[in-house]
Amino acid sequence: MRHQRNGTKQDAGRAAAAIPMSLREPRESVDAGPAAPDPAVVRQVRRSVAERLAARLQVEQVTDHTARRELARALVADELAEHARRRVREGADPWPVEAEMAMARAVMAALFGLGRLQPLVDDPDVENIEVDGHESVWVSYADGHDRRAAPVAESDDELIEIVQLLAARSGSAERTFSSAHPALHLRLDDGSRLAAIAWVTPRPHLVIRRHRVRDVDLDDLVRLGTLDTALVGFLRAAIGAGKNIVVTGLQNAGKTTLIRALANEFPPMERFATIEKEYELHLHDLPHRHLRVVAMEGREGSAEKDAHGRRAGEITLTDLVTDALRMNLRRIIVGEVRGPEVLPMLEAMSTGDGSLCTLHARTAQHAIDRIVTLCLSAGVSMTEAFAYRLLAGSVDLLVHVTLLDWSTAGGPKHRFVSQVVEISGLGEGLRPATTTVFGPGPDGRAVPLHRPACLDDLVRAGFDPAFLDHTAGTWTTDIKDRGTR
Repeated sequence: MRHQRNGTKQDAGRAAAAIPMSLREPRESVDAGPAAPDPAVVRQVRRSVAERLAARLQVEQVTDHTARRELARALVADELAEHARRRVREGADPWPVEAEMAMARAVMAALFGLGRLQPLVDDPDVENIEVDGHESVWVSYADGHDRRAAPVAESDDELIEIVQLLAARSGSAERTFSSAHPALHLRLDDGSRLAAIAWVTPRPHLVIRRHRVRDVDLDDLVRLGTLDTALVGFLRAAIGAGKNIVVTGLQNAGKTTLIRALANEFPPMERFATIEKEYELHLHDLPHRHLRVVAMEGREGSAEKDAHGRRAGEITLTDLVTDALRMNLRRIIVGEVRGPEVLPMLEAMSTGDGSLCTLHARTAQHAIDRIVTLCLSAGVSMTEAFAYRLLAGSVDLLVHVTLLDWSTAGGPKHRFVSQVVEISGLGEGLRPATTTVFGPGPDGRAVPLHRPACLDDLVRAGFDPAFLDHTAGTWTTDIKDRGTR
């Protein structure tokens, strides 16, 4: 029994506890090799370190990734040392050096990796990961099929802990995940976008959207089937002519990828800004294409409100667009317009040239009414007629991307441009005058329909108007039927 152990054994235990773990000799064992770390201990240490790390990060505002890892490493060593002392006090043998080192590595992997999610995020063929409770995991692949994956946590509570740890690791005190802040949106280290929600739903839900194609140009989109050569020539000239373009489409249609490709047509020395809630475009990570990028990211703010009713520390897209107008930029790219930032964005378009943004809309024509609705909802005194006038004087082209998703029927996904609509001032009824330059052909893909009013500008920028004579477009691939892959 434990209380009958002799003093020699107790003294040895105390002496072992006093020796630094890195200096102790490994104990002899009959095992063929070091045992795997105890999952229960790893989970307990990870939970304790995560809580301490979150508290320290909120107080100290450590934003450097290396500094956060070193802080975590010190907390892990402290926790493991306390566990080792507790083991010795209880009369158990001290951990061998190899076991403690393996334990530390396992805890650090749990803290700074994604746990069981990591292999899915690392798979280059994965597009989206959807978690609806810890054991209901679905993965969407690039070839269009969905597959169920293994559970990513032992329980829903552990899944929530993982998300809370990711929020703490973001280095921002404003990005928290709790019953008081039940929704979380953040960017992972690899650039993927994570959205999570809990407490207001029966079970926690998590979605990770990966950006598989980053360094992409318009010619690459021809190979991917999103554009044909006629559209490439038109859009390339539109960028060269400084046309303001709004890319529209539904969720996951490929709007961000098209914006990247359009931006990669900018001259390398051109100075422009990207404005996003979370970095998704990553144009500032392409120095071989862009040397002078001002990348700006919004900030959610804390639960506390200031005198104006805004969250303390909040930086909105409206704030960033307004600041960008003072930064001596030729163009501004807003990753997604979905609120009051529409007004400064339209102002930037009306005073500059060649700005870009994305907008959720069912069609290019529907995007016009959606922009006006956002203007009227922006909290300023504005009439519908003035909103239409502002739009007509700011936006030159609407480019609509369509997603055909037959994956639930065993078929593929197809993303392609289906419409290009020109806005050329005000028309009848104080609505913008529009011309459908490219419209859906028999299979839905864009084909030339009408010549734009800005054709002379495009020709000066290098566009060959003969492309508009290809009434069937210049598509070189077929859209597969929904029953095939």
